[in-house]
Order: sequence, then structure tokens, then C-alpha cells
Amino acid sequence: MMVRSYDEQELKQRFFDFEENYKIIMNNIGEAAVKSGRAPEEIQLLAATKTVPHELIRYATEHGIRLIGENKAQELIAKYPYYQLPKEQIHFIGHLQTNKVQSIIGKVGMIQSVDSLKLAAEISKRSVAQNLSTDILIEVNVGYEESKSGTSPEQLSNLIYQIAALPGISIQGLMTIPPISEDFDQTRKFFSNIYAMSVDIRDKNIDNVNMDILSMGMSGDYCQAILEGSNMVRIGSLLFGKRIYQSN
Repeated sequence: MMVRSYDEQELKQRFFDFEENYKIIMNNIGEAAVKSGRAPEEIQLLAATKTVPHELIRYATEHGIRLIGENKAQELIAKYPYYQLPKEQIHFIGHLQTNKVQSIIGKVGMIQSVDSLKLAAEISKRSVAQNLSTDILIEVNVGYEESKSGTSPEQLSNLIYQIAALPGISIQGLMTIPPISEDFDQTRKFFSNIYAMSVDIRDKNIDNVNMDILSMGMSGDYCQAILEGSNMVRIGSLLFGKRIYQSN
């Protein structure tokens, strides 16, 4: 597991920093929501908890956080006994290998990073075996980056039709991570493109497909994402501070 231990004083400082950061972020979310013509409460904040100690996660959920997202299956499993959260408040947001699917089914309310029929089929198989229906988002590689997972925009519609036919799985929207850029106009264009895709898919009225969630925007670009239609932003380091990895 890649989460190191903290002493009491370090945790107190991180608790304080979280509270200050949370206030600022929620204020920014509210302002961006209003600018986009929506109410602040229409935007969900998902706290990305990669490397965040379970004590801080617990503190965050006791002080306003309603959704958390883990990137690694192994880390989710290790911290799971400490969450004290209903599964609906726990999302999986990282790249998911098919051999890790079984370990998280039933422990998360949503898998946000489904990018292939193979992965979706495994989620379907494991969900049916547990008599569950698992909510998913389809991840779109909007910038065509080889270093990132996600289906291409051109393959999105066909993939959705294929996944929608699977039992034990329910498509709730789209997720994306745009290329890192200091050009906010370019970043907003990527977000705008994903929003347009979600509208197009919604208009197709495909069975077992909802476009209720558009998960886009992270610590460096969440305001731009909200302005372009995002209703769920995934924020980690800006909320919890710089990630500190366990040394070997």
C-alpha cells in the first residue's frame, strides 16, 4: 500500500489545511456554477483520495465530503475497512485491470473509468454473480493521448451501444481527463467537446443509458470544466495537499 503513517501533530495540520482548502474550493465551485447558469448544489465534489490516509478521509467525510474516489484497487481494499461509508459514496476513478474487478465489485457505488467492452463485460459478469447492478461512466480519451486510458471519441457511440446490452451494469454518463495545458481556452474546448458528446448520446435515448453525470475537471481545471457543463469534479491535491508516497 502506498499510504504512509502520520503522527498526531501532522494529522491535525492536515485536518486544518483540509478545512481551509474545502471552503475555498466550494466557494469556487459555487461561483462557477452560477456563471454556467446552474445552482451550486448541482455540482458534486468528489474527493480524490489517492495516498490520503484513512484518518483524513474520515475527517473529510465528517466535515462535508459526500463522495470519495480511489485510483488503485489495492489501495481501496486496504483502506476500505476504515471508510465507514456506504458504497454509494465510494467511486473507483483510476485505470482498472480486469483481474482487479472482482475485488471491488460490491464495495463501490460507481466505476468511473470504463474504457473497453472487455472491462465492461468483466464488471457485468462479476456484478451478476453477486446479484448486483453496478453504475459506470464511460471514460473518453478526448485528447487522444497514448499515455491515458479511455475510448476515442469516434468509438464512443458504438461502445456505449455494446455495453448497454450487458446485464448487471448501468451507464450513468461520461468521464474524461483532458491533456495538461496552461491554455485554459484549449482546455475548455476539450470539456465542451465532451459535453456535446453527452448531449448527443442522451438524444439517442438508448436503453440502459443515462447521461446524468459528466465527471470532468480536477485540481487544476475544475472551474473551467464546470463552465463547460461538468456536474462532478474530482479534486485531490488541491483539497488534501501534495500527495506523499510511502517510501520503500
